[in-house]
Amino acid sequence: MRTAVMPAIVLAALLGVLAQPPARAEVRILASPGGQVGPFLDLFEYVRDSGERVVIDGPCLSACTLVLSVVPGNRICVTRRAVLGFHAARSIDRRGRIYAEPEASEVVLEAYPSRVRSWIRRRGGLTSRLLLLRGRELAAIYPSCR
Repeated sequence: MRTAVMPAIVLAALLGVLAQPPARAEVRILASPGGQVGPFLDLFEYVRDSGERVVIDGPCLSACTLVLSVVPGNRICVTRRAVLGFHAARSIDRRGRIYAEPEASEVVLEAYPSRVRSWIRRRGGLTSRLLLLRGRELAAIYPSCR
């Protein structure tokens, strides 16, 4: 009797798994300090084209925030741990000196979604100072992940 019940249980479990819709793929940002813009744009264009959802689940700073400009907003969600950090564009010359890139900063600012752009402008715009968007203010712009 025990051997006849076991295949039925396994079959029922297998059918239950097969009846479930496939899990959606997602990209989870746990901690990104940013970096050079080019690789981030390449990555986020790939994510955009893949149809994957982006879960921001920790600090997403500097060039990482370009995800907001590349991936459709309806495919981005945030957790309680999410923090977005914005600052002006800057470059480093051959001698290692950092200098501002005001034209690039304006291009980046204009590429952000309007609600993010407005939030940045209300805080003085993109400068060398890091602006952190998190908590209730972030949750008012992007949905919580489910």
